[in-house]
Amino acid sequence: MDHEHFFAEKIAELKGEGRYRVFAELERIAGRFPRAKSHRNGSVDEITVWCSNDYLGMGQHPELLSAMHEVIDKHGCGAGGTRNISGTNHYHVLLERELAELHGTDTALLFGSGWVANMTTLSTLGAMLPDCVIFSDANNHNSMIEGMRNCRAEKRIFRHNDPRHLDELLDGTDASRSRLVAFESVYSMDGDIAPIGEICDVAERHGAMTFLDEVHAVGLYGPTGAGVAERDGQAHRLTVIQGTLAKAFGVVGGYIAGSAAMCDVIRSYGSGFIFSSAPPPAIAAAALASVRYLRCHDEIRAHHQERAATVKKRLAEAAIPMLPSESHIVPVLVGEPRRCREASDVLLAEHGIYVQPINYPTVPRGTERLRLTPTPLHSDSDIDHLVESLCSVWKRLALRPAA
Repeated sequence: MDHEHFFAEKIAELKGEGRYRVFAELERIAGRFPRAKSHRNGSVDEITVWCSNDYLGMGQHPELLSAMHEVIDKHGCGAGGTRNISGTNHYHVLLERELAELHGTDTALLFGSGWVANMTTLSTLGAMLPDCVIFSDANNHNSMIEGMRNCRAEKRIFRHNDPRHLDELLDGTDASRSRLVAFESVYSMDGDIAPIGEICDVAERHGAMTFLDEVHAVGLYGPTGAGVAERDGQAHRLTVIQGTLAKAFGVVGGYIAGSAAMCDVIRSYGSGFIFSSAPPPAIAAAALASVRYLRCHDEIRAHHQERAATVKKRLAEAAIPMLPSESHIVPVLVGEPRRCREASDVLLAEHGIYVQPINYPTVPRGTERLRLTPTPLHSDSDIDHLVESLCSVWKRLALRPAA
C-alpha cells in the first residue's frame, strides 16, 4: 500500500469539501486581551480576537501572572512526572481543595485537561460499575463520547435536552443495572443550556447517577462561578461535576468534583490519571489564583453577560443570522463550509477580526457557523467594528440575512 498517497487523498477529501482546517498563527499580548498579533503571508498585524474560550480574559490577569511567576521561581517548570511516581505537589493539593469548596463536594481530582478528565472518568465508571448502561445526551462533547466508547458499556442516546425521552429510555432498562446519565450544562456550539433540575428529577426516580460537564459554565455562572448547577440550585444532586481550568479560569487543565469514594476510585483505577504526567506546579498555582479571584467577583460575570446580550441585540438589529442561544455563546449562521471559511478569511485579512469557522463534524452539515464569544474586555467600539465588519462581509459574499 502507498501510505503517502492514502494520506494525501484523505487531506484532499477535506479540502474538496471545504472542511480542511487552517490554524491562524497568533501571538496573545499580555495585558491587552482581546488584542493579538496575527502572522499572515509574511506580515504581522494587530487583530481583535472574537472566538477565544478564555471567556473572561483571565489568562492575562495580573494576579494569575504573578502567581505563576512566583511558583516558577520557587519550584521550577515541571511536576516531574505522574503524581504516583513524583509525588503530589503542594499546589495540586491546594487547587483540589479549592475546587471541592467551589462545588460544595467532598473532594476534587485534577487532570491535565478537561478532555482527559471526561474520557478517563466516564471510561472508568462505565467499565467498573456492574452491568452499566450510560444514557448520553445526543449533543455531548467528543471527550464524553470517547470515554463511553472506551469502556464498552452499553450506551443509549436521549434526544438533546429532553428529560421525557430520557425517562422513557430509563423506564425500558432493567432497574437492577447500574445506570449513569451524562450531559452538559452549556453546549458550546449552540449556546443552549440543559434543564439540569428536570434531568436530575428523572435520574433520581430511576436511581441513576448523574455526570454533568460544566466546562463552558464554571467561572461564568452562579454567585461564586461554580456553574449553571450552582445558579439553578442543583449542584448537590449531581454524582460527578466535571470542569475545566482552560476556559473561564484562563489556564489549562481539567477536574472532577464529587464524593471522596468516587474520586478515589478514579484516582486509583483511571488510567488517564494514573499514567499522565501531572500539570506543572505553576499551572496549578495560576489556576488556584483564578478560582479564588472569580469566586469573589460576581460583577465580572454580570459584565460578561451584558456584553453577550449587547452583541446579540446589535447583530439582530443588523439582520445577521444567529442560532438561538441562552448563554454567552453567539453562533452566527453561515450554512456552507466554503463560505464559512471565506467569511473568516475576509474578516481577518480586511477587518482585523479573528473568528474561526466551525464546520462538520464539529457541527451538523448545513449549520456551519462563526462562533462568537464576547468577553468583558470587548469594548463598545469593538462591538461597533464587529457588527460593521460582519455586515460588509455578508453583503460582499451575498450571504443570507436573518429572516
